[in-house]
Amino acid sequence: MHWIGRASCVLVCAVSCGFPISSSVMADAPMQKKRPFVIAHRGASGYLPEHTLEAKALAHAQGAEYLEQDVVLTKDDVPVVLHDIHLDTISNVAELFPGRARADGRYYAIDFTLAEIRQLNASERFNHKTGKAVFPNRFPPHQSRFQIPSLEEEIQFIQGLNKSTGRVAGIYPEIKQPTFHAKEGKDICKIVVDVLHRNGYKTKEDPCFIQCFEEEHLRRVREELGCQLRLIQLLDGKACDAAMMSPAAMVETMNRYASFADGIGPYLTAVLPAVAGSPEKHPFPETGHQKSLLVDGAHAAKLEVHPWTCREDELPKHYKSSADLHRDLVQIGIDGAFSDFPDQTRNHFASFAK
Repeated sequence: MHWIGRASCVLVCAVSCGFPISSSVMADAPMQKKRPFVIAHRGASGYLPEHTLEAKALAHAQGAEYLEQDVVLTKDDVPVVLHDIHLDTISNVAELFPGRARADGRYYAIDFTLAEIRQLNASERFNHKTGKAVFPNRFPPHQSRFQIPSLEEEIQFIQGLNKSTGRVAGIYPEIKQPTFHAKEGKDICKIVVDVLHRNGYKTKEDPCFIQCFEEEHLRRVREELGCQLRLIQLLDGKACDAAMMSPAAMVETMNRYASFADGIGPYLTAVLPAVAGSPEKHPFPETGHQKSLLVDGAHAAKLEVHPWTCREDELPKHYKSSADLHRDLVQIGIDGAFSDFPDQTRNHFASFAK
């Protein structure tokens, strides 16, 4: 049975269980008036092929406060900016390197050197079986010329833009599938942390978050590797549901994350208020404003909340407009949000934040 009831019950239970509640959580106004910052999801990926330097440049120009980098390793241990461990959904790898697929028919970045990956033409995301675009109204697949950058190249590119524009955009790398990399004999966590440190990102004051879905490995980044950058524990729908099973589960989960991380990155719909009459799992009370059990629980543990992902061309169920979605995100008090369309999200947030 899921946790159903008034959102305020999490605060009451939290106090009785010794859950640290800050004054900003108890008072609604501070959380609701702040404009959330924008994290460009794979760059301005709604307009240009994801994770290309061109997509990052556009996101920078559109005012995104942070630019995301998903990171995987090459055969020669170079971290590259790529959303998946596979190459065959965003490049012409099958055409240039026939016969290099694994037994499952997929082409893995870890089987190619950086020199080989530099030969590929990066593309808008497509289905590797059908060749059709995942988002048909975005930039056409296999058009123009784009490349897959290394993490260090992208960092230097963003730092160059920061200098030439005078506006500092932070970086937001995700360590992709560290367990997979470990099974392949590679320590992606240490390699990524070393690159970040080498390029000047070392403390919580630096404009950088590190994110990862795998809790054990993100904890290792803090405790074993000694990284002092801000860490974000990513949460899929299943993890969000588990946290909201009961007040006690919320307290235990958020306190556990707070012991090593600085925030959570939950699945977007898990933080959203339910619509009356909808089949959503977690109904919310009729109050003078929208509340979110997950956001309030995280804030009570002094964790930031950065949900993913806002898309103008793929709205959550029960939302008729992007404006309504962003209004609710501002009202429930998120701290930042991932967006494929950073300009639109930034404009919406500016409209609704007081």
